[in-house]
Amino acid sequence: MENDLSKGKVIIYSGADGIDNLEVVQQDDTLWLSVEKISELFQKDRTNIQRHIKHIYQEKELEQDSTCAFFAQVQKEGKRTVKRNIPYYNLDVILAVGYRVSSKVATTFRKWATKILHEYITDGYVINENRLKLEQDKVKSLQAAISLLGRSLNNQIESVDNAKDVVKILDTFAHGLDLLDSFDHKTLDNKGNTQKEAVRISTEEFLQVVKEMKSEFASDVFGNPKDESFDSSVNQIYQTFGGEELYPTLEEKASILLYLITKNHSFSDGNKRIAASCFLYFLEKNSMLYKNNKPIIENSTLFALTVLIAESNPQEMETMKQIVVSVLNGGGA
Repeated sequence: MENDLSKGKVIIYSGADGIDNLEVVQQDDTLWLSVEKISELFQKDRTNIQRHIKHIYQEKELEQDSTCAFFAQVQKEGKRTVKRNIPYYNLDVILAVGYRVSSKVATTFRKWATKILHEYITDGYVINENRLKLEQDKVKSLQAAISLLGRSLNNQIESVDNAKDVVKILDTFAHGLDLLDSFDHKTLDNKGNTQKEAVRISTEEFLQVVKEMKSEFASDVFGNPKDESFDSSVNQIYQTFGGEELYPTLEEKASILLYLITKNHSFSDGNKRIAASCFLYFLEKNSMLYKNNKPIIENSTLFALTVLIAESNPQEMETMKQIVVSVLNGGGA
């Protein structure tokens, strides 16, 4: 297939099989995954998946021209950053592979895919479960998030003196949005206000920030990486799709960075503190930490948002992003 996937929509699959936050591309009335994503879905190594795809095409079970497309991605190769056209395979190929390697997972994914595509065809758009179902429900979602924060504060941080103040701050924020919604149907922000090239911060530079934090905390395991997921969190915010950035504004990049570092648990200890610090470091490096001589985000608000993200469900990822973007868009006013 000559066409790329530049017009596709990225939706999130979270299955009962333990797969969380798998990015799936929807375009041309079907769904698309790369070999790497297919191997993640079925929990099989990449070579195994490639071999099955090769056999599917060799045996003429499916036609390659109609089931394979390309997704432009920026990758790090050593010290170089290069743009590659990554082959993606449609739902027919995904299921054909799945029934060979894991029929149970394939059946679960097929049911989800059928539901997503049915909603797209009948309603004219994909209902992303990480987004609010209707525009008028967005403020209600934020208010529900405040309730979630209240529960998490009781569960995790009973000793924090300013817990009541945090809830009060966010409760005031929710009330303000509710008033705006009544006035002109104000909704949470999907996009940030600052669309300019970001200062690219390497994983190594962020790890230096973590290293400098270690002396402040009495823990031998603070900031010790458990795996390579921190590198994935950092590089995800710079990803492109069809030549376009997935997160085109600085606010969106910052919100995704905070979310991924918090949720990926890349370190043995201190994940929330590290996430908040890297978030602030990103804002500072991109000259966004202050606006109108005021901090774009208060300490108590950052504390609340980080705890809120930590307590959220994977299906609420888009809502969490919108809340952080909304705070940053209105920061320092």
